[in-house]
Amino acid sequence: MSKKTISLPIISILFVLIAGAGGYWLFGKKFPPSPESLSLAQETPTPKPTPQIIVQPQQVKALPGGLDTVPMFNSNSPEWLKTEGILLSTFPPTGKAAALAHLNFPFQGRFDIFVHHQTINPKDLQTYYLGVILHNPGSQAITVDVLQAATYLTQDSPYIKLPHYVENPDNSVYAGPGDRAVHDVLQGKRQADFPAKLTIPPRQSAMLMNLPMPVRNFEKPQNGRSALIRLRSSGKVYAASLAMFAKQNADGTERAPTLAEWQALLDTGNLAGPRDKTPTPPNQVGGQLIYGRVAGVAQGSVWKALVVDRPDTKYLTIPQRGQAISYAINTLRGGKLGTDQIQTAKMLVRYPDTAYEAHGNYAIEYNINLPLYNPTKEAQTVSLTLETPLKEDRLSKGGLIFRNPSYGFPWFRGSVRLRYKDDRGQQVTRYVHLWQPMGEVLQPLLSLVMPAGDRRTVQLDFIYPPDSTPPQVLTIKTAQN
Repeated sequence: MSKKTISLPIISILFVLIAGAGGYWLFGKKFPPSPESLSLAQETPTPKPTPQIIVQPQQVKALPGGLDTVPMFNSNSPEWLKTEGILLSTFPPTGKAAALAHLNFPFQGRFDIFVHHQTINPKDLQTYYLGVILHNPGSQAITVDVLQAATYLTQDSPYIKLPHYVENPDNSVYAGPGDRAVHDVLQGKRQADFPAKLTIPPRQSAMLMNLPMPVRNFEKPQNGRSALIRLRSSGKVYAASLAMFAKQNADGTERAPTLAEWQALLDTGNLAGPRDKTPTPPNQVGGQLIYGRVAGVAQGSVWKALVVDRPDTKYLTIPQRGQAISYAINTLRGGKLGTDQIQTAKMLVRYPDTAYEAHGNYAIEYNINLPLYNPTKEAQTVSLTLETPLKEDRLSKGGLIFRNPSYGFPWFRGSVRLRYKDDRGQQVTRYVHLWQPMGEVLQPLLSLVMPAGDRRTVQLDFIYPPDSTPPQVLTIKTAQN
């Protein structure tokens, strides 16, 4: 029940002070509780317990390895659409009405496309279409192989609360469209909405994606679409993402825009709006840190990490009994967890009012190889946990900070793949969905009993879910007994 401001005369205040819900005494006589005092007792909020701060005093290390150089077309600004227009264009500005809307960045060979946009209450509840167009500027036909691809709508993949861990081999568990799309790609899938290959004639264009984002007939007229597409081009190609309202047929029904209509919007249109918050420059000291939304080409598709004791060794010695060590995941400005490492992908080209870095590393794949080694003469129980401590740049209390109760909003909602030999020597592959509130102390994702001298490799892979917030840590811990 909501808290209210109530004005009472002095005598009433005295009555409330000595009475409450059990009645009150006046001149030696007890009176029953009044309706007003009952109401006040009911409306007085129950004090919330003071949160328990939990400090795990352990070392946090930078994650070894680094991002590859595969460029990622990253279309995430503006996140909320109100107008038609260009979302992200790497076309040359020549011949375009809004030259500043085109970043002139050609792709060739391997590249990725990530798209995430939403709308609420669009004009007349019209259906937005999201389009991705590719253009071959050369004099020879080129082919673009669609290696993996997935896209989902928010209405079909809602943001829901889930248990912390759910086995998810068939991607039937998800909490958001980005969560669902990147897990399809991790499993090597290409949805039927996407062709296996596009052949683009010289100096012509082709639509890679032309899909709706409807809001009609929903209780809340809101929807979004997330997509991740991995591609390989045999020649130079430009790309653009655009937003356009559905066109109308003669009978009033909606239809998808044509290639010619998309091309006209690209040639004559301007950036879609409304624009998101302008980010904080990287060299700013102090003040509010605004990351901004990403719209540009980022460098990096996969981060490969071999976690070993030293570069000249081939194993990771497990911690001593009762001890743990963590490796930072997806660190960024303002959230380095004391490692001085920023894993955020750099931007190769961007719009001036959008993010300076691809903060969050949305849709970037992490491959983490852990060749565990138990050098002791006794069996040890070793656990792995991907977890979300409170966000810090420096470790203010000498370790990772957790909170009970945790903050209720999930900071990581997505699936991971685990590959390892279990305690019976059997090779296991598991897909597990994680739903993690920030600050939650979690049970381990995986526990292994390693005999004396045992060597056991664990491979952890995931594509960073677009419905998540960094940073996280991967913690390796040896049980006390």
